[in-house]
Amino acid sequence: MIVVSDTTPLHYLVLIGEIHLLPALYGRVLIPPAVARELNARGTPDPVSRWSRSQPDWLELRAPERLPSDLPEFLGPGEREAIALSQELHCDALLMDDWEGREEARRRQLNVAGTLRVLASAAEKGLTDLPAAISRLRATNFRASEKLLQSFLGR
Repeated sequence: MIVVSDTTPLHYLVLIGEIHLLPALYGRVLIPPAVARELNARGTPDPVSRWSRSQPDWLELRAPERLPSDLPEFLGPGEREAIALSQELHCDALLMDDWEGREEARRRQLNVAGTLRVLASAAEKGLTDLPAAISRLRATNFRASEKLLQSFLGR
């Protein structure tokens, strides 16, 4: 399985203590250089930058060969590179939370899953307690409507 991640799913899974779910669900996860830089950018919470610097063996840095010229400029560097890498590798899943990035990925017919989908998939496999994970997510600055959160909790 080929899985590429943007910054925010990694960021929030580290903050809520659920980053171990990614290798359990997907084995290996690829990130482009822009995502690696964003994980260590100024203002990144210490737990996230510490985790990123430790570079777990299941996380692989890989640059896209090229950025398609038709990628919208309003997307951030991490979203642009993650979408480009996902397209090049014909990935099974692209982990991304940014709404505009997700829409662009869907337009390119990529299979997109966000942090909530990762948590729900893990809960379905008995790997995490979804209500507890969402409660910890709510304690961060993660943005999701109450309706969306409830839709995941109601499953």
